Amino acid sequence: MPCKANAARRHHIARPKRRVTNWAAYDKALRQRGSLTVWVSDEAIEQWKAAPRTTQGGQPHYSDLAITTALMLRAVFRLALRQTEGLLAPILHLLGPDLPVPDHSTIARRARTVTLPSVPRSSGGPIHLLVDSTGLKPCGPGEWLIEKHGTRKRRSWHTLHIGMDAGTSRIVAATLTECGVYASVYERHPKAAVMAPPRSDAVRPLPANATVTSR
Repeated sequence: MPCKANAARRHHIARPKRRVTNWAAYDKALRQRGSLTVWVSDEAIEQWKAAPRTTQGGQPHYSDLAITTALMLRAVFRLALRQTEGLLAPILHLLGPDLPVPDHSTIARRARTVTLPSVPRSSGGPIHLLVDSTGLKPCGPGEWLIEKHGTRKRRSWHTLHIGMDAGTSRIVAATLTECGVYASVYERHPKAAVMAPPRSDAVRPLPANATVTSR
């Protein structure tokens, strides 16, 4: 009885709009999301330890490459400093060489002075730009009241457009609008040729002179 009484206020899972037909590829893609592959070159292993300092002062144990690697793993997995040290230790253990692992205090201290590699820019010529969009709903102090009392107030949505260079896989443009991506592109570049690829499950239309059978 209690389950039936609260059924109207529960968040039900919406029925999928499209039926999955390629279960093998879909199941493989879901498993691939949890795969962790770290590729480390031989040059990075050789440059892991810092070069001896010729000036006065203490000798550093780790190079800028080692600190940058730790900061990159921290940013990708959104980890704290101690968790970053715990993730980096088994990765270096699997590589084979006896490489030292920078502790969390060293990572925090060197992060303020390390020089990060610069982002490569495009040459200025034409590029293949991949555009994707996602919806963002602004949240304010009245969201709890809307959720509790079921107000019929229309919620505002914004669209975040991200442009990525197909050659370098770098995000080169990002903007936030209140309309579609094609309308935004047409406003800024009226002569731009916009090509929208079809969906993966799209069916090619038949020609006008084709004969339709019952098969």
